[in-house]
Amino acid sequence: MSDVSKWRIPRIEKWLSDNGFQAYVDLFCKQHKIDGSALLMLTEADLKQPPLEIQILGDVKRLMICIRQLQKANEGILQELGFENGVGSRLSPQVIVHEHKLTSRRRKYDSGTSIGSEDSRETEDIFFNESHSSDSLGSQSIDLDPEIWKTVLSYVYVFSVFLLTSFIMVIVHDRVPDMKKYPPLPDIFLDNVPLIPWAFKLCELTGMTMVILWMGILFFHKHRFILLRRMFSLAGTIFLLRCVTMLITSLSVPGVHLECDAKVYGTLTKKLVRALEIWKGLGMSIQGVRSCGDYMFSGHTVWITLLNFFITEYTPRRMYWLHTACWVMNLFGIFFILAAHEHYSIDVFVAFYISSRLFLYYHALANNRTAMMRDRNRTRIWFPLFSFFESKCTGIVPNRYEWPLPWPNALVEYCNGKKKGHRH
Repeated sequence: MSDVSKWRIPRIEKWLSDNGFQAYVDLFCKQHKIDGSALLMLTEADLKQPPLEIQILGDVKRLMICIRQLQKANEGILQELGFENGVGSRLSPQVIVHEHKLTSRRRKYDSGTSIGSEDSRETEDIFFNESHSSDSLGSQSIDLDPEIWKTVLSYVYVFSVFLLTSFIMVIVHDRVPDMKKYPPLPDIFLDNVPLIPWAFKLCELTGMTMVILWMGILFFHKHRFILLRRMFSLAGTIFLLRCVTMLITSLSVPGVHLECDAKVYGTLTKKLVRALEIWKGLGMSIQGVRSCGDYMFSGHTVWITLLNFFITEYTPRRMYWLHTACWVMNLFGIFFILAAHEHYSIDVFVAFYISSRLFLYYHALANNRTAMMRDRNRTRIWFPLFSFFESKCTGIVPNRYEWPLPWPNALVEYCNGKKKGHRH
């Protein structure tokens, strides 16, 4: 979907049928041999005038909206084809998305088919399917293939990174500076806030609460595999960077209350066993894991920050109470980490900054694929994971929800009844 110019005629036939224009398959594909490049260059005048000469004005308008979506998602390709200022007149991304929704619903209503989960759930009150406001970056993606195999690869990626992180944590524990020789570094927050022993466990409980919320959102979200893929790729990349920062510089222990004498695990086998223990316990103290030396930067802060941003991004904006609660948990989680004197203030600040910036940069690029298409080669070099995982996403992933299971029957029938009620 990222390069419509490479579509062959059979793919154009499928695109026309998928968008409700089966009546024009013969006209476009058999009579006039329109492929991807030709489709991108069509204008409204082309549709109205000979040789196409479509007589139904409504079909002309609806077909042009769909073509403009493709043109918007492939501006970089059009520029390579020599159309620097685009093909014909353009609607704004927001108008295109809005009109596409209206025409799509109208087409399904006129054809007498039942409105599917994608359309019906846009009108659910409790799961209000709000894509993004009109001032959002970019327009909605017109290809939302879940690509489950890529989600599996992203899981393998983050799984491998977590194993590597656990092993690096064992190595840095071997190199923890002697507290008698290297006392805690001066820190404005730690020097002025008394130690709260139970604060770190409370931070982890806060994080577990956010995990439960996020799992609930994934269960109901229609595009859950895209969301999972994005979270795995971001978390893996941030923790891979954390491996580097932990390894290259060993900071002194931030508090004298921490029992962090250097431990020599000796053989590689013992180190691997210890790394597996850390990995199984998810590096959490409530799981009995105690690690030292992994200070630059805070892994706990990374997780609660990413969870906060993912929850607020992929829930409707009208759920301001949920967004406020997530931000409160994020900030209090950071406070609890510092109050427990488990990390220096700089560890927490750097973790929050890197996590939030990478999340925003990733989504800014994903929501504006048109801009990235103009410089695809550089994107592949500097953002290879992004280029791979987001190759088919051409815009914003809308927040749509569904009941994902075929049972219980009562709940399925209730949801279907809600669909029919909203349709009429």
